[in-house]
Amino acid sequence: MNAQPKASHHIAGVYIEDDAGAVIESIYPATGELNARLYAATPAIVERAVEAAKAAQPAWAAMKGVERGRILLRTAQLLRERNQDLSRIETLDTGKAIQETLVADAASAADALEYFGGLAGAITGEHIDLGGDFVYTRREALGVCAGIGAWNYPIQIAAWKSAPALACGNSFIFKPSEMTPLTALLLAEAFTDAGLPAGVFNVVQGYGDTGAALASHPDIAKISLTGSVPTGAKVLAAAAPTIKSVTMELGGKSPILVFDDADLESAIGGAMLGNFYSTGQICSNGTRVFVQRGVHERFLDRLKSRTEAIRLGDPLDPDTHLGPMVSVAQRDKVLGYIESGKREGARVLTGGGVPELQGFENGAWIQPTVFADVTDSMTIAREEIFGPVMSVLVFDDEAEALERANASQFGLAAGVFTADLSRAHRVVSQLEAGTTWINTYNLTPVEAPFGGVKQSGIGRENSRAAVDHYTRVKSVYVAAGPVDSPY
Repeated sequence: MNAQPKASHHIAGVYIEDDAGAVIESIYPATGELNARLYAATPAIVERAVEAAKAAQPAWAAMKGVERGRILLRTAQLLRERNQDLSRIETLDTGKAIQETLVADAASAADALEYFGGLAGAITGEHIDLGGDFVYTRREALGVCAGIGAWNYPIQIAAWKSAPALACGNSFIFKPSEMTPLTALLLAEAFTDAGLPAGVFNVVQGYGDTGAALASHPDIAKISLTGSVPTGAKVLAAAAPTIKSVTMELGGKSPILVFDDADLESAIGGAMLGNFYSTGQICSNGTRVFVQRGVHERFLDRLKSRTEAIRLGDPLDPDTHLGPMVSVAQRDKVLGYIESGKREGARVLTGGGVPELQGFENGAWIQPTVFADVTDSMTIAREEIFGPVMSVLVFDDEAEALERANASQFGLAAGVFTADLSRAHRVVSQLEAGTTWINTYNLTPVEAPFGGVKQSGIGRENSRAAVDHYTRVKSVYVAAGPVDSPY
């Protein structure tokens, strides 16, 4: 399963190694085999990346937006041409099924680069007429920005953060999760091959201390994190002394509300996608599924049969639906949540254990699991599990569903399934979430803002909204006549 990169870091357009750093191992989650061995960034490597990014940024920002955009568009084209190989590496690194990585990882990274490549020439200020005098505003790059990635969508997250940053004229340093270090390096290769100037995009590997070094670095103007709420709190604290801009895309415990007039098969399909895709390792997953009493039993019956038809197996087989979790440690954490659900009185409708798969005995496998008879106070209904565990709860009316759906410190996402579009819009307007869906779930096109409220995050990724987070506005007052001064 060897997927050894040329070196651990990619700085100023070339691969860099420093074996003095702590060892990072990429493990194929399906079998436990070693994909690659890398090294975490030493302080010298971090400084080298920052210096490269600082040196490259002024000239990059001085380029016309359309010129920057052309390079992003060429990078997108290269990712599409290399999608098969990139998807295979992403599957080896994450364990996700190849049928998923082929459409949801490098392909969505290319979508982001295309969108922001097209937008780069249209990042402008405004003119404000004051009746003679006037003000105009400039949108200026922040400088050096840094991103800290998560292990569920490695190359997608790297592109979601770097594409708007680069389109706006910033340079960028990206730290992948230590669990999935491989494809960010391949994104860096694609940028270089597309003609990105050396130093504009850099990759440094590492653990939490490397992320902290980036978040606290005085020469980095912005930090963007995708991760858990506790990690977000640490990064915010590290960024505070230098008063740098932050974007936080954090965890969730998102609700899906299924009303009794919903298209039941679509609602079940949406709930399954919102719990089992990526083996449940998606921050916006709708892990609290509230079903109105009138369709509750029918919902559970069909959900059980459809869940039990999910094919687990070799992640590199195109017919496999679901691969393993990212690691045995993460799998065991999820199994602990499953045991707590049983202990607290929830009923296992299906799953709840580890499947037996010949040839994959050492992998991080887990069955897609559905709990029925779940109450709001249960641990599985309150805490983010980050695995393929769905909790189904029953409700009677709209007001009750809304109150219970909003009773969480999280507010990343939410979904509503109903044939009554007036109710759909009314309910969505009252759900405390940053990203919502009506009669579907977990679709996140780059054209739409993505992010949360409450403890689920700060700021937005994607869409034109991301430009606000990677530029600063300068006001320029222009006088049309002499200064009127009493002095």
